[in-house]
Amino acid sequence: MSAAPRYPIGVLIMAYGGPNNLAELPGYLSDIRSGRPTTPEVLAEIRHNYEQIGGKSPLLGISRQQVAGIAAQLDPALFRCYLGMRHWAPWIEEVVGQMVEDGITRAVSLVLAPHFSKLSVAKYQAKIADGLEMAHGDIRFEHIASYHDAPKYIQALADRVEQGLTAWPAAERDQVHVVFSAHSLPARILQMGDPYDSQLRETARLVAAHAGLPDARWSWSYQSAGRSPEPWLGPQLEEHLHDLAEQGVRRVISLPVGFVSDHVEILYDIDIKAQAEAQALGMRLVRPPALNADPLFIETLVDLIRARAAHWLPTGVAA
Repeated sequence: MSAAPRYPIGVLIMAYGGPNNLAELPGYLSDIRSGRPTTPEVLAEIRHNYEQIGGKSPLLGISRQQVAGIAAQLDPALFRCYLGMRHWAPWIEEVVGQMVEDGITRAVSLVLAPHFSKLSVAKYQAKIADGLEMAHGDIRFEHIASYHDAPKYIQALADRVEQGLTAWPAAERDQVHVVFSAHSLPARILQMGDPYDSQLRETARLVAAHAGLPDARWSWSYQSAGRSPEPWLGPQLEEHLHDLAEQGVRRVISLPVGFVSDHVEILYDIDIKAQAEAQALGMRLVRPPALNADPLFIETLVDLIRARAAHWLPTGVAA
């Protein structure tokens, strides 16, 4: 006779990570760069960016709020939630070790990034494997690889479009152009058959449809390209704003669909850098709030977790 299934089921929510203060910045960058040295010039530039947003990343606090929101909707007798970061504490590998110590034998993993790439989400999953090896643990993980078309996620983003439009008088709203964006990755992923680009563009199409945007009133760009000599996916947001300005666009909503939390790529790259570019071009650029702990977005994640864990739950017991 097989042993009765053990509860709770682990839920590992993962995010990128970020420095909690400027003193942590060199170590954080070293981890991102796999130990390769960061030049003084690049360090000074990135330090400046963080200084402009308060000297720290808000990502850990927001991620904790998101995990708390998820946990509040799951039966604690059936689920136990954890938070792990890919590039800073709490490290994914160490959190997996804690899960092993807690007796977790089955778990669902989810990255706070809706679009799959071998260069992003797959690396989080590899961190889980590393953590299991380090802890000599045996947890059966079910990975949620992507949720780029989840209905409530799409609706939450469409709501952001509507919120952004309220920045203009009703008579001007049909002249507002929405620019969807996400973090750029090296262009070689297209030759790898990676789904990242296609998933992002599908998200943009779905959000535009839900928000009632005709094709002429929305477009796509990338942002926050890395500092390496190889080509990165484009067009970059600032370049795209130039193209739109040449077409006569003067009213823009910036909606970064690839990010679900406020952090430096939004608070600096859009709110400061792209905003300055837009103003120089005679544009008004509005960025609606990030999803963060938006109830509809939290419901999206809870629905995904429940669905992935359904086959582990007792018959007739709701999650």
